Amino acid sequence: MLSNRMFFLLLFVSGSLIHQSCSESDEIISTEDFVPLAPVTEEARRGGPDGPRGNANGGSVASIDASIVSTWNDLFLDLDRYASGMRPNATARAIAYINLAVYETAQPGMTGMISNGERIRGLRIRGNVNRQNINWQMALNACYARVLDHFLINLPANLRSNIGDLESQLHEQLSNGQRQREIDQSLDWGVSVARQIINYSETDTEAEQQILEPQPLSYEPPTGQGYWTYSAEPERALFPYWKSVRTFVIGPNETTTIPPMPYSNVEGNPYYQEMFEVYHANNDARTEDGEELWIAEFWSDDVETLMMSPPGRQLSIANQLIKQYELNLQESLHLLVKLGFSLNDAAVSTWKYKYEYMVMRPSVFIQDYIDPAYQTNLFRLIPWPNPTFPGYPSGHSCFASAAAGVFIDFLGNQTNFTDRTHEGRTEFRGAPRTFGTFEEMAAENAFSRIPLGVHIRMDCVEGLRLGYEISEAVNNYDLRRRPA
Repeated sequence: MLSNRMFFLLLFVSGSLIHQSCSESDEIISTEDFVPLAPVTEEARRGGPDGPRGNANGGSVASIDASIVSTWNDLFLDLDRYASGMRPNATARAIAYINLAVYETAQPGMTGMISNGERIRGLRIRGNVNRQNINWQMALNACYARVLDHFLINLPANLRSNIGDLESQLHEQLSNGQRQREIDQSLDWGVSVARQIINYSETDTEAEQQILEPQPLSYEPPTGQGYWTYSAEPERALFPYWKSVRTFVIGPNETTTIPPMPYSNVEGNPYYQEMFEVYHANNDARTEDGEELWIAEFWSDDVETLMMSPPGRQLSIANQLIKQYELNLQESLHLLVKLGFSLNDAAVSTWKYKYEYMVMRPSVFIQDYIDPAYQTNLFRLIPWPNPTFPGYPSGHSCFASAAAGVFIDFLGNQTNFTDRTHEGRTEFRGAPRTFGTFEEMAAENAFSRIPLGVHIRMDCVEGLRLGYEISEAVNNYDLRRRPA
């Protein structure tokens, strides 16, 4: 299956958002740059508070730090930049299934947590686990390697090899001092769960077919006044049928929608005024070359090979929060599986409404009615001025609030968080930014699309609203074991 995906997606690369060549990316990722896992605590070696004393394995996952999660997430985020044809929808899906797999791998060792197989129809994790013989980090390492290799499609071979390299590096560290029986059973369990989740994902035939052809030639957008359309083959509609993809918690028939304001090219009309706002915000940001342009480029994440994807950006934030709040392994896996579900379900509902309402991008309107020389601030980074799908609601905005809602539920809204995702980058404005609340961060992400020039305000408002609706449903999705 993977080879077929690679073949079809190679055909898509020529139409992708390519900014740097693969040769430039050859030396970007090296396992020499990975931070080694922190040593397993003595409590974890004894089995943790719920585990058998004197046993190096089998203890509570809650007694182990989250370094293995952070290490594998770091690799995912490096590779996400180069996974052609995935962003944003297939990436959101990948994040969901990867984190479902690792959660289920560790779940038998968790305290007070249940399997998603008790909540999700059609999902059942089979296999008997003798937790006394499982090294959870070793099992997770084996699982991560297999699900990353499967779900990160169309990676250049020189970058894909980093998955196996990291697995080997961590396996050598984790197997030191372990008995062969425990090594074998840990590996067998991690590989088994990974295969079961991959098999489950492949029963979603709609998604499996669509990731092979993200810009299907069969789709032609309907025509109408104010409707989105494309002007060149590389701008063809991206994932126009995604509404039929599997969701985990809340589907597109369960979410609500607020229709966009009516189209109008009459000066002074509210629709016209929103386009006029984008025109000035975009041009003023470029002229002033200050904070507004910093915000626009800081949150862009639109460009393959240059930046990670918008869903990947939320994983980057989660990875930083895991370290800042010193979450343990159980807490981290719980947070990440719910984040993955929220991002996946956000992509499905957002793309349903995008292709239902077909709202045009600002650049077309502005060039027709305000300034024919207008160009978005995204245009300097990509070969065309806009993302290749309709504007309403904004996907960035929905991903931002779908993630923020999960972060708020786990950590509270108040924070002192500095997003260092793009720290040190010089190709665009990526200097770290600090936020006092997660709501503030999500809002800045959402409305950054206005000075970037690619969305009008109503797109961002509705995207934020929809994302919080989805995160509320995910927050109510309870994986805690109920008292007997």
